[in-house]
Amino acid sequence: MSSGLVLFVSMSLLPLVWGVAAYNRFVALRNRCENAFAQIDVQLRRRHDLIPNLVAATRGYLEHERRTLEAVIEARQGVADASGEARAHPRDPNAIAELERAEAKLAGPLGRLIALAESYPELQADETVRRLTDELTTTENRITFARQAYNDQAVTYNTGIQSFPASLIATMFDFRRTALLRPIEESAQRRAVAVAL
Repeated sequence: MSSGLVLFVSMSLLPLVWGVAAYNRFVALRNRCENAFAQIDVQLRRRHDLIPNLVAATRGYLEHERRTLEAVIEARQGVADASGEARAHPRDPNAIAELERAEAKLAGPLGRLIALAESYPELQADETVRRLTDELTTTENRITFARQAYNDQAVTYNTGIQSFPASLIATMFDFRRTALLRPIEESAQRRAVAVAL
């Protein structure tokens, strides 16, 4: 085989090899985004599991604060529903936006519940309430870190599929942008859940 023919075959295969490599990179980036979102979901489920326990532990002390307790339970259910939809469609911007709205609705009542728990000395002395509020605070921090990790992966993925010439492969195989999680805008929702026991 002549060296010219070898060079021609090599040059002909180069775009194919590059295309396969680009495709495989996009698959890996997309999977990393889905994994990062799954980590958020794990922490959200942990928080959602803690909330009923905290409500139950404080219910006897805060019976006259029934509206706050009911608002927390209702908001938690809204987040659970939105989380399920986002879990099923992690790259759907509408599902992500709905999850963010549900999370914002939970932040207010949950913050009020924590503040109420802090204002009752007998609740501050209750070991179960203290443990639950500590776990909830730790979980809130984990959610923040998981959201940041997801956004980092999403930016890397989105940049990869939008960069030329790899964007040609992304378009050909229908790799679509993934939604970023936006920061919560309201200042009351931006505050970390403070637990001073």
